[in-house]
Amino acid sequence: MKILKSAALAASVSFIPFGAAHADEAPAAVPLAAADAAADAAADAAEGGAIIVTGARGHTQRSVADSPVPVDVISPAELKSTGRTGLKEILGNIIPSLTMPALGGGGTSASVRPISIRGLSGDYVLVLVNGKRRHTTSLINNLSRISGGSTPVDIDLIPTSAVGRIEVLRDGAAAQYGSDAISGVINIILDDAPQGGDFSITGGQNYEGGGELAQFAGSYGTAIGDGGFVRLAVEAKYHDRAKSAAEAIPYVYPLVGGQPDPREADADHVIAGGYGRSNRDKIVNTSYNAELPVGEDTTLYSFSTFSYRNIKDARGAYVASSTGYGGQANAQGSSVLPELYPAGFQAYRRIWERDWQAALGLRTRLGDWALDISSSYGQDNVKLGAENTLNPSLGPDSPTSFRMGRQIQDLWVNNLDVSREFEVGFAKPLNVAFGVEHRWERFRNIAGEPDSYRDGGYVIPDDGSAFGDLYAGKSPSPGLVSFTGTSPADETDITRSNVAAYLDLSADVTKGWFVGLAGRYEHYTDSAGDTFSAKASTRIELAPGLALRGGVNTGFRAPSLAQTGFSTTQNTVTVIGDERVSTTSKFLPVDSAAALALGAKPLKPEKSLNFTAGITYENGPLRITVDAYQIRIDDRIVKTEFLGTSSNGGTAIAAILQANGIDDVDSAQFFTNAIDTRTRGIDAVAEYTLDTSALGTFRLSAAYSYNKTKILHVIDNPAELSSLNVTLFGRQARRDLVAALPRSKVVLTGNWTSGRLHALLRGTRYGQYTESSNVAASDRTFGAKWVADAEVGYQLTEALDFAVGANNLFDVRPDKNGLIAWDGSGAYGNFAPFGLNGGSYYARIGFKF
Repeated sequence: MKILKSAALAASVSFIPFGAAHADEAPAAVPLAAADAAADAAADAAEGGAIIVTGARGHTQRSVADSPVPVDVISPAELKSTGRTGLKEILGNIIPSLTMPALGGGGTSASVRPISIRGLSGDYVLVLVNGKRRHTTSLINNLSRISGGSTPVDIDLIPTSAVGRIEVLRDGAAAQYGSDAISGVINIILDDAPQGGDFSITGGQNYEGGGELAQFAGSYGTAIGDGGFVRLAVEAKYHDRAKSAAEAIPYVYPLVGGQPDPREADADHVIAGGYGRSNRDKIVNTSYNAELPVGEDTTLYSFSTFSYRNIKDARGAYVASSTGYGGQANAQGSSVLPELYPAGFQAYRRIWERDWQAALGLRTRLGDWALDISSSYGQDNVKLGAENTLNPSLGPDSPTSFRMGRQIQDLWVNNLDVSREFEVGFAKPLNVAFGVEHRWERFRNIAGEPDSYRDGGYVIPDDGSAFGDLYAGKSPSPGLVSFTGTSPADETDITRSNVAAYLDLSADVTKGWFVGLAGRYEHYTDSAGDTFSAKASTRIELAPGLALRGGVNTGFRAPSLAQTGFSTTQNTVTVIGDERVSTTSKFLPVDSAAALALGAKPLKPEKSLNFTAGITYENGPLRITVDAYQIRIDDRIVKTEFLGTSSNGGTAIAAILQANGIDDVDSAQFFTNAIDTRTRGIDAVAEYTLDTSALGTFRLSAAYSYNKTKILHVIDNPAELSSLNVTLFGRQARRDLVAALPRSKVVLTGNWTSGRLHALLRGTRYGQYTESSNVAASDRTFGAKWVADAEVGYQLTEALDFAVGANNLFDVRPDKNGLIAWDGSGAYGNFAPFGLNGGSYYARIGFKF
């Protein structure tokens, strides 16, 4: 299958031209002559656009240019022309509608950052690899304010060196692919070049130090059998945390007789190491992609990815001083036992992750029918740990490293896809495609070691020390400081199965008028039950190069198993008189007795209704596409507020639970189908290629994305809580859905190639966003910012090239907007989509053989 070079990708909103590759070639080196680029562009224009497979089932091939819905094609060269690591950051740099906050919230989402597409969480985009459904992460974003509660696919665990191209379908496609395909589909198509190889080495760091990056990526293909191939890829990288963006605090040690401790002179007062890029990542991603013809019309195929990730993430810094920045109270000071941490400590979350997917399939023909039979299994297996912290309720004998638990997500998918063309008198044959699918899923939440959650009963003694003078008689809360270990009461092991059938019809009814219809039925064995989705799309060519396109579709997203079964517990202890009094806060599984007593209901699928309409224009080297859309989602799954806090139900919540025989929970929250939303937006792109004999080839593109989400309805409090003054879904949570991400994003790109030289300059404008609170006066709005990226490269030989570049070239930071926390963090907010640590530079050398 042929993929056009960069001039052919103009219809893509995500297009950042940098010399694409054919699917039957290794990633292309930068052209040695502008004449070559001109020839490529002419050939591409003649072909009419890159052939796509996403959203187009059966025999009929469609191109980017004549697709009835917007599809972006991203080449390997585009993925490599940045100093960024991981597909999340790379695609966030290329696709205007994809954003990722610097710090979306706490928990594992601070270590494995969630993404948003078209203002919706990553849960609403379906990820495929070679057209087959990819398993999701096991790490639920339960503490994230952006995309809270989501469990999307972690695309960072797919090697960029394995990618042949990425197709991004920007429209609902649940009728074609099933659950999750509400805001779109990302299809990562692995490189199928049968011969040759390449590798690259990249190194860099932040302007101000820290953030050191070292990355190796390579791939190699060889022929097997008669016409078959196997292609291997590997990517290994080390990326360190950045220098903290926090402010210094005045005191690390408790005051001695009202005066600063003499040790302050040698102490580090910038303690919030987790403010900014907080991870130290070590990642190895590997893959293979293989095909073997076994007959005239039969081909066996297989592909697999395997990844190992080791994360050490700075999550919370604590000192024994009772005050921090601006004299604010340090609520955790009593947990910093001086026998273990006299100067305080920086706690680190540890993540050890093994992730893999393996697929085996057969493509064949039965008469005039084309058949594709496949089976795929994937698993994300994560061990959670903590280092350089303590369980202060165990006293000075507490360990400082802990095993917190394990989370595992499995997905097994079996597919049969059948297609055929029929001559029915239309301008082109009617394409009929149908198929069936079976899926099996499993989620496990496994307990950690007892010291990560148990209560040791320690009470701080009055020993005459400065620490004892401050905290004598206090009882530190059980469990880890900054983290929560999984207890046996929070363990879960849940499964479900799903069967589905679909029918897809498409044809050019007349010359220049395409119509597509699709329908899909699914049955789940859990509370998701039965669903039906439908889609209609069309494209009408008004004149040569000018066309209207659009569609309407219904869709759904089944609740993830993690949303159904996840649970965690946090205990707080206070000393009243001589008695230690414990209160328990719990995130409840939605089907637990405690959740049901508070009015929880079994989770049901989120339902969507999508409309899209657009116009495309193509004339030689100029291409323009504009697509507007509306996505309505009913019964969206969100977290409730904590019920049972002093400001939200108080002791009445515990009383309801006790009346139902539950006496070990004082406050709680859970997932519920709570809101209906409507997202409206527009995506636009213009691209122009200019070939000159004297100055080389210029490829210019301008891409724009705008979206706005509105909450249409919030459910009433359940009958069990109707007599109480409680808020189920508060102001901050509502505002985070509609204002926490920039509504607009502009990407302007210029790419120049002349002989052995090439250069890229990209300017990205991120629109205004607001970090909200439950009190409007405390909201913080951060203004729009332009961020520039640049790269310059030189082709040293036919096989060897070298490039240097900078991300955030001019070291742009978010607005400095007050409200600094006690530990010195927060001056720049948390949600900045371009990060908090300013610019970085890199160098890359690549070799092709």
